[in-house]
Amino acid sequence: MWAAIATITLGIPVMITGLLSRTGNLAFSISKLWAYTMLGISFVRTEIKNKEKIQPRTSYIIISNHQSLFDIISIVTTLGIQYRWFIKKEVLKIPIFGYALYASRNIFIDRSNTTRAIESINKGIDRLPKGASVMVFAEGTRSPDGKIHEFKKGGFMVAIAHKIPILPVTVNGSRRILPKGSLVVKPGKIQIVIGDPIDTSGYTNATALELIDKTRQAIIANFNPEYVGKG
Repeated sequence: MWAAIATITLGIPVMITGLLSRTGNLAFSISKLWAYTMLGISFVRTEIKNKEKIQPRTSYIIISNHQSLFDIISIVTTLGIQYRWFIKKEVLKIPIFGYALYASRNIFIDRSNTTRAIESINKGIDRLPKGASVMVFAEGTRSPDGKIHEFKKGGFMVAIAHKIPILPVTVNGSRRILPKGSLVVKPGKIQIVIGDPIDTSGYTNATALELIDKTRQAIIANFNPEYVGKG
């Protein structure tokens, strides 16, 4: 009930500011209020480690593991930077909401056609507000078993093509809060760990797999599947 109230109450101003803002920054900031509300009513706390590794006013391709729907909420409330999402183009058809997401400078992808997908990504990157990053769950979906699975190429190819550094982000503990396939939220704590940013300027399409493996290993290095937050 509280989740529904928070979504309706804050969803409307997010859509309005998305429609009116040239950058989408205000809409993103208001969406944080919704995320904080969701954490509060679920009795879920967050902590972040190594936040100092995030350089202000620097655009990143943020790559994270994906354990739970609460990953989205915990990341948006802890990183402290503006970022946007890759979103399937079908969402654009939703009245008002779809255009608000577009106006907020999110990046829409035609997943049915590789050529059009690349074109839409390039246009979306060019529309990003200065200093904004792009968030990618490289596994493509939530992990069904808690392990970190293989990464898809999409976000990495964008990073290479536009010479954007990668920010590895590891989420610990969210699967205990809400695992894939469950509707029961358990109170607890989620940890976000920031890895060292990875310079992509020396990589090409031919060496993309090396970049993917380096990023995945950086995320795994900070991964603690037994994490239970204390205090």
